Amino acid sequence: MKPYPKINAQRLLQRIADFAAIGATPAGGVNRQALSAEDRAARRLLAELAVARGFGIHQDAIANLFIRREGSNPSLPPILIGSHLDSQPTGGRFDGALGTLSAFEVLEALEDAGVVTERSVEVVSWTNEEGSRFSPGCMGSTAFVGAGDVRRWQDMHGADGAKLGDELAATLNALPEAGTQPIGHSVSAFVEVHIEQGPVLERTGVPIGIVTGVQGTKWLEISFIGEAAHAGTTPLEFRKDPMAAAAAAIAHLQLVVMPADPMARLTVGRMTVEPSSVNVIPSRVTFTVDIRHPQEDVLSSIEAQVDAECRASAERHMVDVRIAKRFDLAPGQFDLAIVDMIDNACRMLGVSNMKLVSGAFHDALFVSRVAPTAMIFVPCRDGISHNEAEFVAAENIEIGATVLLETTLALSKEQ
Repeated sequence: MKPYPKINAQRLLQRIADFAAIGATPAGGVNRQALSAEDRAARRLLAELAVARGFGIHQDAIANLFIRREGSNPSLPPILIGSHLDSQPTGGRFDGALGTLSAFEVLEALEDAGVVTERSVEVVSWTNEEGSRFSPGCMGSTAFVGAGDVRRWQDMHGADGAKLGDELAATLNALPEAGTQPIGHSVSAFVEVHIEQGPVLERTGVPIGIVTGVQGTKWLEISFIGEAAHAGTTPLEFRKDPMAAAAAAIAHLQLVVMPADPMARLTVGRMTVEPSSVNVIPSRVTFTVDIRHPQEDVLSSIEAQVDAECRASAERHMVDVRIAKRFDLAPGQFDLAIVDMIDNACRMLGVSNMKLVSGAFHDALFVSRVAPTAMIFVPCRDGISHNEAEFVAAENIEIGATVLLETTLALSKEQ
């Protein structure tokens, strides 16, 4: 009788440490931005590990990397598991890499036990999830589902001045042994393990979050336009002060949006002031508003609330306002059948869990547009991510990978 597949926790932990050394920062984090030399080195290591185990490797025109363990019926669409390897400039060692390496450990566990699955199982490392070097983020997964055009991105320049087309070509050429395939192929399901990037699981002492969906997101850019004037000689009645208008609008929205709905999120993350002089009333103040909610109608309602308040504040302060929508992502609901499979895996393993909606968007959100999809969250210390201090306990890494393994086995039995 063949042994039942089991996660090798020490091997997985060592893999995470090995990949964390690629682009390591002095503070213990990772700088492995998309399509960089460091990203190419990580992809090279993953490909070498795959070849050593006899797995097939392929990449598409956006450099999504696929590692395939063949099933007994290769004509069936494969099960897809994985995440990404790129990071923020001062990112942590677990965001993305944990999901990719946990997925690879599932392949190794299946191979170690000699398990024959009818469906092939593929690990994917999506290109440019973070969007820190080249925008937009989730570039690989949006291209995979047909929502992004690689040709349109070719001439884009990144934050460091590099041209995406050049870096993409270098990345593809760095793995000459990888087969090539068209962007987008049929998959039976996709499951992604990821750190929660929030404090809920840790604070409740629950090791697994079963993600039922992802919040919708809208980014607005708001400019209040007034009149520059001398700070010392201009009385209140003569001022057309865009900073006063912006501050009043932001303060009001912070008081009314999130307190009224615990699921709502409103963040002002960037602000520019012109002419930005200590003794000049500004002529223009521009800021961003990030709003999120899991329900599309509520998200639209918050957007209307922001619009109305900004226009009212502009009128009160005798300035003009311009509002532009820069990003609009609808909420996503994950597949209930896969959510139930993850729940059943947790029950079988005796692992407590809770259902969550993701506040951040992930590659899984985009893949859910074309295939049944769900996510597994594991706790991160203090909810910190996109930060060199990011940390996941070893026991939670093992639990997350084990739940992924059991879910993959359950999916392999589905027709």
